[in-house]
Amino acid sequence: MSVTRPNDQAAEQPPPLSRGTKLAYGAGAIANGVKNVAFAAYLMFFYNQVVGISAAIVSAAIALTLVIDAFFDPMLGRWTDMTKSRWGRRHPFIYGAAAPTALFFAIVWFPPTGMTDGQTGLWIFVTSILTRVSISSFEIATQAMIPELTERYTERTKLFSLRYWFLYIGQYGFAAFCLLTFFKATEEFPKGQLNPDSYLGFALLGSALIFTAMIVCGLGTHNRIPWLRQRDERAARPTVLTHLKEMGAAFRNRAFLAIFAFGVLKFTAIGLYSATALYFQTYLFGFDASQLALLTIDSVVAATIAAPLAPRMSAKLGKRTSAMLFAVVGIVVGLLPLILSYFDLFFVAGDAELLPVMFVIGAVYGAMIAISLINTSSMLADVVEDSAVRTHRHDAGIFFAASSFMQQCSTALGIMANGIILTWAAFPAKVGPDDVTEPMIDSLIAHYVPTSLGLWVVGCAFLFFYPITQARHERNLAILDARRAEAKAREADNNPTGAPMR
Repeated sequence: MSVTRPNDQAAEQPPPLSRGTKLAYGAGAIANGVKNVAFAAYLMFFYNQVVGISAAIVSAAIALTLVIDAFFDPMLGRWTDMTKSRWGRRHPFIYGAAAPTALFFAIVWFPPTGMTDGQTGLWIFVTSILTRVSISSFEIATQAMIPELTERYTERTKLFSLRYWFLYIGQYGFAAFCLLTFFKATEEFPKGQLNPDSYLGFALLGSALIFTAMIVCGLGTHNRIPWLRQRDERAARPTVLTHLKEMGAAFRNRAFLAIFAFGVLKFTAIGLYSATALYFQTYLFGFDASQLALLTIDSVVAATIAAPLAPRMSAKLGKRTSAMLFAVVGIVVGLLPLILSYFDLFFVAGDAELLPVMFVIGAVYGAMIAISLINTSSMLADVVEDSAVRTHRHDAGIFFAASSFMQQCSTALGIMANGIILTWAAFPAKVGPDDVTEPMIDSLIAHYVPTSLGLWVVGCAFLFFYPITQARHERNLAILDARRAEAKAREADNNPTGAPMR
């Protein structure tokens, strides 16, 4: 597959993004969506409640994979920024990650029989870390393309809206389909999510979706390679110390630090929620697989609501205000069922009104959180030019790798918190629904609700330090355009008469 580069004039004026390119770019997020829901919601549940491994061992293994993957991410981001190939900086990683990620994801769910708990924990760690590192190389490369696909302040939010919509389709569409098919109730397993045989189809379908989404994203955006920013040329080959210094300079950006601090607390809360939700849904509200499938659809509804609203809210309120406002209001709405249940003021398991009420609450909560996430991601894209004004480098890969680093570490903290809460609540492994007592559930709620709310509120407070407005972004672009024009003028002055410009 060859790529023809345009001349410099054309490179500065790329054609508008086609609908097909936008859809292909967004569809790539399905891969991460499948991995997210599988690892965040089902991995802990599968090994703890289906295989029968203690929560402490499973949560420790999962958390360790996240921490190690997090330290790989900055190196991956730097690698994408420094790559030079006929396919540019990003696409070699997109294509190269597809097959390994699909393979590693599949084998996570097939632990060899006869292993001890410790050996199973090692299996979880090895297979999970291989999956995470593989998909991180894809995610970092694709997210780093956003500032290169468009410089427009509002169009970036639209692209992230589309990406988040496909992310939610991957997460919740995949989960809903599996709950309705692979996790259907049987006579032996009325709660299909407890059936070990159900995870065969779950693993194979997830693997196929991951591979397909990655390839579609790569092929659908391949035509944009001529207009994507290429590696900055250097007079001398950078040393390890040079790499570290430049990464450090990028990470000192105030706007990035505000997003990073918010993200640490935000993704810790999201990791805690993802690992805990299935416990509440199964043991507090008593939902079976078909009901869980329906509730999963509310997240798709939420994403469909959030995708068009996020750009409008960012245009009306600003990206920072939208991210803060919708995060706080959204988490309060999402916690209401647990708070009311703790005081015996909510619908009990089996009530005919429980499912539709939970669906509506989930859709509203999900839409608000999605709007916050979309705007925060778009804010990070704007940091690239803000940093370039000071450093004279476009380090998109580094910033999005750092964001991935933050997400992985924070999600690890959330999963560790889930393991701690389960231990404090004396919640046993491989327990039957009828054996779960009310004090166990109340203890889970009492520890979970204030932790989750506190993480979101304190995290939002850090966004007050984010300084980039639309006006500042436009000013940054003007400065960078002026520098490019000045560099081209110098290049023209230095060329012999009649020599071609390169």
